[in-house]
Amino acid sequence: MSGYHSFSGRPIEILLIEDNPGDVRLTIEAFKDAKVRNNLMVASDGLEAMAILYKKGKYTDAPRPDLILLDLNLPLKDGREILTEIKADDTLKLIPVVVLTTSNADEDIFRSYELNANCYITKPVDLDQFLKVVKSIESFWLEVVVLPPSR
Repeated sequence: MSGYHSFSGRPIEILLIEDNPGDVRLTIEAFKDAKVRNNLMVASDGLEAMAILYKKGKYTDAPRPDLILLDLNLPLKDGREILTEIKADDTLKLIPVVVLTTSNADEDIFRSYELNANCYITKPVDLDQFLKVVKSIESFWLEVVVLPPSR
């Protein structure tokens, strides 16, 4: 059974936490071509991401994400802090978090897994490779994996 079928036809909710406008555009473009119906919400800094996740302020109607794509290097609150908060919260910890970042430092990789990231992907600099990476995330996480149901 693919992840798509477990959602009974509803779009999959994806939260992209990314401050680089170019990477946001490329990710949106790659997901537009997706075979799986999805809604992609973007947070451009760590505080906005947490407001979305906790449904605060203007985000009271924000859907709970089925998948989070997280950059580590963010303004206001960095990705490591966000990952720590998500995985420490009983209402959020089951949401799979894919770290998608430019860092390939061993310390960042180790720390992300230590903080219970579901996977760690280094963003390629090359445009075609970046699109390929996003499409591989889409095909694996949205077509192959069965994601946990919303509670």
